[in-house]
Amino acid sequence: MKASAIKFFSPEENVAVTKKPKEQPKPTGYISATGKLVLPPKTLEELGIEPLSTRFRIGTQQGKRTLKNLYLIPSADTEGTFGLTKSGRGYSIPLDIILKKGGVDFEQAKYTFDITLFNYEEGVVGYELELSSSDSKPKPEYTGKPRGRRPKAAVSE
Repeated sequence: MKASAIKFFSPEENVAVTKKPKEQPKPTGYISATGKLVLPPKTLEELGIEPLSTRFRIGTQQGKRTLKNLYLIPSADTEGTFGLTKSGRGYSIPLDIILKKGGVDFEQAKYTFDITLFNYEEGVVGYELELSSSDSKPKPEYTGKPRGRRPKAAVSE
Protein backbone atom coordinates (compact mmCIF):
# COMPACT_ATOMS: atom_id res chain seq x y z
CA MET A 1 0.00 0.00 0.00
CA LYS A 2 1.32 3.43 -0.91
CA ALA A 3 1.67 6.09 1.79
CA SER A 4 -0.39 8.60 -0.24
CA ALA A 5 -3.37 6.20 -0.35
CA ILE A 6 -3.88 6.17 3.43
CA LYS A 7 -6.24 8.61 5.11
CA PHE A 8 -5.34 9.32 8.73
CA PHE A 9 -7.81 10.39 11.43
CA SER A 10 -7.28 13.03 14.08
CA PRO A 11 -8.34 12.76 17.74
CA GLU A 12 -10.84 15.64 17.15
CA GLU A 13 -12.76 13.49 14.68
CA ASN A 14 -13.34 10.87 17.35
CA VAL A 15 -15.15 13.26 19.72
CA ALA A 16 -18.92 12.80 19.97
CA VAL A 17 -20.97 15.71 18.67
CA THR A 18 -23.13 17.25 21.37
CA LYS A 19 -26.52 18.64 20.48
CA LYS A 20 -27.25 22.27 21.13
CA PRO A 21 -29.72 22.81 23.96
CA LYS A 22 -33.16 23.85 22.77
CA GLU A 23 -33.86 27.53 22.93
CA GLN A 24 -36.44 28.52 25.44
CA PRO A 25 -39.59 29.89 23.85
CA LYS A 26 -39.84 33.67 23.82
CA PRO A 27 -42.19 35.32 26.28
CA THR A 28 -45.52 36.07 24.61
CA GLY A 29 -48.72 38.03 25.04
CA TYR A 30 -51.72 39.01 22.95
CA ILE A 31 -53.95 41.91 21.98
CA SER A 32 -57.49 41.59 23.30
CA ALA A 33 -60.61 42.27 21.22
CA THR A 34 -60.94 45.61 23.04
CA GLY A 35 -57.45 46.80 22.04
CA LYS A 36 -55.42 46.07 25.17
CA LEU A 37 -51.89 44.65 25.24
CA VAL A 38 -52.30 41.70 27.62
CA LEU A 39 -49.26 40.36 29.46
CA PRO A 40 -49.86 37.11 31.37
CA PRO A 41 -48.31 36.77 34.86
CA LYS A 42 -45.89 34.11 33.59
CA THR A 43 -44.53 36.52 30.97
CA LEU A 44 -44.12 39.31 33.51
CA GLU A 45 -42.27 36.90 35.80
CA GLU A 46 -39.93 35.78 32.98
CA LEU A 47 -39.12 39.37 32.07
CA GLY A 48 -38.74 40.49 35.68
CA ILE A 49 -41.34 43.24 35.42
CA GLU A 50 -43.03 44.48 38.60
CA PRO A 51 -46.55 45.17 37.25
CA LEU A 52 -47.79 47.65 39.83
CA SER A 53 -44.76 49.94 39.90
CA THR A 54 -43.36 49.79 36.34
CA ARG A 55 -44.40 52.37 33.76
CA PHE A 56 -43.52 52.30 30.05
CA ARG A 57 -42.91 54.69 27.21
CA ILE A 58 -44.44 53.02 24.14
CA GLY A 59 -43.33 53.65 20.58
CA THR A 60 -42.76 52.22 17.12
CA GLN A 61 -40.29 52.73 14.27
CA GLN A 62 -40.44 56.17 12.69
CA GLY A 63 -41.74 56.36 9.16
CA LYS A 64 -43.79 53.16 9.26
CA ARG A 65 -47.49 53.32 8.39
CA THR A 66 -48.59 50.02 9.90
CA LEU A 67 -47.56 48.66 13.26
CA LYS A 68 -45.51 45.50 13.09
CA ASN A 69 -43.37 46.16 16.18
CA LEU A 70 -44.04 48.01 19.40
CA TYR A 71 -41.29 49.08 21.78
CA LEU A 72 -41.82 49.27 25.54
CA ILE A 73 -39.16 51.27 27.37
CA PRO A 74 -39.31 51.25 31.21
CA SER A 75 -39.39 54.77 32.59
CA ALA A 76 -39.41 56.35 36.04
CA ASP A 77 -41.45 59.36 34.83
CA THR A 78 -45.21 59.41 35.26
CA GLU A 79 -45.78 61.98 32.52
CA GLY A 80 -46.09 60.55 29.02
CA THR A 81 -45.92 56.93 30.19
CA PHE A 82 -48.34 54.03 30.33
CA GLY A 83 -48.93 51.87 33.38
CA LEU A 84 -50.07 48.28 33.67
CA THR A 85 -53.59 47.69 34.96
CA LYS A 86 -54.95 44.46 36.40
CA SER A 87 -57.38 42.69 34.05
CA GLY A 88 -58.47 39.15 34.70
CA ARG A 89 -55.49 36.98 35.56
CA GLY A 90 -52.94 39.16 33.78
CA TYR A 91 -52.06 42.80 33.33
CA SER A 92 -52.83 45.01 30.37
CA ILE A 93 -52.13 48.38 28.76
CA PRO A 94 -55.09 49.96 26.91
CA LEU A 95 -53.90 51.06 23.43
CA ASP A 96 -57.06 50.74 21.29
CA ILE A 97 -56.86 54.14 19.53
CA ILE A 98 -53.13 53.87 18.84
CA LEU A 99 -53.55 50.34 17.44
CA LYS A 100 -56.45 51.39 15.18
CA LYS A 101 -54.43 54.32 13.81
CA GLY A 102 -51.56 51.91 13.19
CA GLY A 103 -53.68 49.57 11.07
CA VAL A 104 -54.03 46.76 13.61
CA ASP A 105 -57.55 45.33 13.22
CA PHE A 106 -57.78 43.65 16.63
CA GLU A 107 -61.59 43.41 16.44
CA GLN A 108 -61.53 41.07 13.43
CA ALA A 109 -58.29 39.12 13.94
CA LYS A 110 -56.47 37.66 16.93
CA TYR A 111 -53.03 39.24 17.35
CA THR A 112 -50.23 37.79 19.43
CA PHE A 113 -46.73 39.07 20.03
CA ASP A 114 -43.32 37.69 20.93
CA ILE A 115 -41.18 39.74 23.26
CA THR A 116 -37.44 40.18 22.80
CA LEU A 117 -35.10 42.25 24.93
CA PHE A 118 -32.85 44.95 23.49
CA ASN A 119 -30.52 47.60 24.89
CA TYR A 120 -32.18 50.99 24.51
CA GLU A 121 -29.63 53.13 26.30
CA GLU A 122 -26.82 52.40 28.70
CA GLY A 123 -28.40 50.62 31.65
CA VAL A 124 -31.92 50.60 30.13
CA VAL A 125 -33.28 47.36 28.70
CA GLY A 126 -36.31 47.72 26.44
CA TYR A 127 -38.83 45.20 25.17
CA GLU A 128 -39.64 44.69 21.49
CA LEU A 129 -43.09 43.27 20.79
CA GLU A 130 -43.31 41.69 17.33
CA LEU A 131 -46.97 41.53 16.32
CA SER A 132 -48.33 38.62 14.31
CA SER A 133 -51.88 37.79 13.31
CA SER A 134 -53.17 34.25 13.60
CA ASP A 135 -55.82 35.00 10.97
CA SER A 136 -53.34 36.14 8.36
CA LYS A 137 -54.42 35.09 4.90
CA PRO A 138 -52.01 33.03 2.80
CA LYS A 139 -50.49 34.68 -0.24
CA PRO A 140 -52.81 34.28 -3.26
CA GLU A 141 -51.70 31.95 -6.01
CA TYR A 142 -49.89 33.57 -8.92
CA THR A 143 -52.23 34.00 -11.86
CA GLY A 144 -50.03 36.03 -14.19
CA LYS A 145 -48.64 35.15 -17.57
CA PRO A 146 -46.46 32.00 -17.54
CA ARG A 147 -42.80 32.61 -18.28
CA GLY A 148 -40.16 30.56 -20.04
CA ARG A 149 -40.33 28.02 -22.83
CA ARG A 150 -43.54 26.31 -23.60
CA PRO A 151 -43.64 22.59 -22.81
CA LYS A 152 -43.27 20.31 -25.81
CA ALA A 153 -46.50 18.81 -27.08
CA ALA A 154 -46.99 15.16 -26.25
CA VAL A 155 -46.12 12.91 -29.18
CA SER A 156 -49.07 10.72 -30.10
CA GLU A 157 -48.60 7.50 -32.05
